Amino acid sequence: MLARHRIEVSIGLALLALAALLAARAPAFFQAGNLLDVLLATLPVLIAAVGTTLVILTGEIDISVGSVFAVCSVAAGVMAVGGVPIPLVALFTPLLGAALGAINGALVASLSLASIVVTLATMVAWRDALRWLTEGAWVQGLPPGFQWLGLSQSTYPLAAIATVTLVLIAAAWSLRRLPAGRAIYATGSNAHAAWLAGISIRWVRFWTFTIAGACTGLAALLNSVRFSQIPANTGLGLEMQVIAAVVVGGTAITGGRGTIVGTLLGVTLLGAMGPALTFLGASAFWERALQGAIILAAVGTDAIRARRRPVVTIRRSRMEQARA
Repeated sequence: MLARHRIEVSIGLALLALAALLAARAPAFFQAGNLLDVLLATLPVLIAAVGTTLVILTGEIDISVGSVFAVCSVAAGVMAVGGVPIPLVALFTPLLGAALGAINGALVASLSLASIVVTLATMVAWRDALRWLTEGAWVQGLPPGFQWLGLSQSTYPLAAIATVTLVLIAAAWSLRRLPAGRAIYATGSNAHAAWLAGISIRWVRFWTFTIAGACTGLAALLNSVRFSQIPANTGLGLEMQVIAAVVVGGTAITGGRGTIVGTLLGVTLLGAMGPALTFLGASAFWERALQGAIILAAVGTDAIRARRRPVVTIRRSRMEQARA
């Protein structure tokens, strides 16, 4: 069991090591206020990472996450300022994200275009269109009911945690129990074999991008309600955070292997790294460098495992033939 989930176990041990270091060198990190701030900053990244996990499991990639996040954030703020009821804002924002994700999915699935090219194009298109429409201005004058979604500052974290938990449970259960989840793994493992087995590869790719967009829209909503203003350039670098967390969490960049639990651990580790460096007195500029090093280590380890697997399979088959 441990061998099967050794990546998740390794990340868990790394988190424990980081916690032990902070407890010894910077115990102030564990103050309730700081932990709450880290949690609220991590929850939107986690929601977006769940959608990205589904995309990467199919063997695709989505680097437009930050731009979709920005469009949904600004749209939510503009609607709230315009007097749209907050429940409708909360409903429309994930739907807008789903629509933008569906555009990516349609281009990838129907035209068989490379996902990195499609999402690079939409990343630039959404970001530049937003900059042109807003002229770089922040969304200000948000109504009081928009902040914390109308809940108290002490109640909102509980509602946000409950929402994210439901998304995590639904995603993890669907991947393990539903035919659609198995189709995602099959598509990422071997798309041609999945097609021969009767799986519609195009629909799998379309819906994973759509769901990823909806998750990004929900993440934008959870992030926007924490502030009194919404920057037009929000979400810059989010795609790196999300993809890094998913890869570090053990999801193979080539698809077909990964878990939601691994993504949760990856987001937690990378989300705690920046504040931990600050409390340890290190420069915040090291955060990106450490993220890059962790990504290289994760991808390198995955590549080594992929090379060894065929050798192990051949040896096992020879042993079985010898026994027979």
